[in-house]
Amino acid sequence: MSRRSLTTLLAAGGAAAVMALLPASAHAQAFSGGNYGLYGQEGQYPTTSFCSGTFRQIGATKYFEGMALKYYYSDKCGSFARIENSRPGCAAVLQRSNNSTGRNDGWVSETVDSGINYAYTQMGNNLNGRVSRAVLSCDGHDLVNTAWY
Repeated sequence: MSRRSLTTLLAAGGAAAVMALLPASAHAQAFSGGNYGLYGQEGQYPTTSFCSGTFRQIGATKYFEGMALKYYYSDKCGSFARIENSRPGCAAVLQRSNNSTGRNDGWVSETVDSGINYAYTQMGNNLNGRVSRAVLSCDGHDLVNTAWY
C-alpha cells in the first residue's frame, strides 16, 4: 500500500495541512466488505496525487474515552475516516451507502499500526447521491460515528 510523500502533500497547499498528518507509509492492512470498490477512487488512499489537498473536515470531531474520530470530504474524490489518540485494537471505518438513505452497502477499515495511535481509511466514493460516515470501532464494537454526509 503506497502513499505519497509528505513533501508532495505540503506542496499541494491549502488543505494539504490536513494531509500532512498522514504518514508516508503504513504497515496495517485495509479490510473492506459489501460492495466497497464498486465506484471510482475506492481502494485508494486520500494521498493519491489526484486527490491530495482537496479534503476538508466535515462535522465536529467525535470523542470516545479520549479517542478522536474525524470525517474528511472532497467534492472531487469522496471521503475518508481518521482516528487519533487511539488504543490498540481499534480501527477507523468508513461506511458508504449507494444512495442517500444511509444504509451501509460498502465499507472499508484500517487498524491502528503497532507503535502509533492513529489510522485512516482508503477513500469511499460518496459522490453523485451516495453518502458515507466515519465510525470508530474497537475490539469489534462500533463506539461512535458521525452523521451520514
